Amino acid sequence: MTNELLLMHRRIDLDASPILYDRPFTAESFAEDWEARNAEWICRDGSLWGTNPLPAPGVVLCRRAFPGNVLVECTARTVAPSTHDIDVMWNLTWDEATNTRGAAYVAGVQGWWDGKVGIEKSPAYLLNATAPCPWFEPGREYHIQAGSIDGHCFLFVDGLLRLELTDPDPIDSTVNNRIGFEAYQSKVQISALTVRQIVWEPRKMGYPAEF
Repeated sequence: MTNELLLMHRRIDLDASPILYDRPFTAESFAEDWEARNAEWICRDGSLWGTNPLPAPGVVLCRRAFPGNVLVECTARTVAPSTHDIDVMWNLTWDEATNTRGAAYVAGVQGWWDGKVGIEKSPAYLLNATAPCPWFEPGREYHIQAGSIDGHCFLFVDGLLRLELTDPDPIDSTVNNRIGFEAYQSKVQISALTVRQIVWEPRKMGYPAEF
């Protein structure tokens, strides 16, 4: 994989972006670092396995806080007979009183009912962006990189930028600072997790003269 991620007007330097979390998934790390909500999540064979038959967020959340601009990287796939919805969350808060997701950015692959990649902002869901993903294959492993820089959200799959959007009212990551994964009426496997603090630099953009 490349050591940089290119966005509009920004270049993310992966080599310079410090790793905040890369603890392997084990029974011990799962018990200490993770908690499930509204779904079954287990740790097996070095992966997180999520099962949620309901059309609602079934999440697993890391107990640790990751404030600031973060990048969530993982390998993920759907698990047969499931064919849709691999979802990654960051800048996240869980509302314990209502047992629902509070603020969060949610990036998904093969979701939004029509088979799309997308990014949405919880809990109002007034900010959404989606695009078709006809390349998706159920059961295939994908390398997912999702995160944001001051509300500039992005989703890379296997090193290719699949979607980006800019939020004019970014989530306050000083108080909404957890990461997690979601199974939405799906079964998923998550492995090889890395969370990075994003280091980036401005990227000058423009067209070359064509005539």
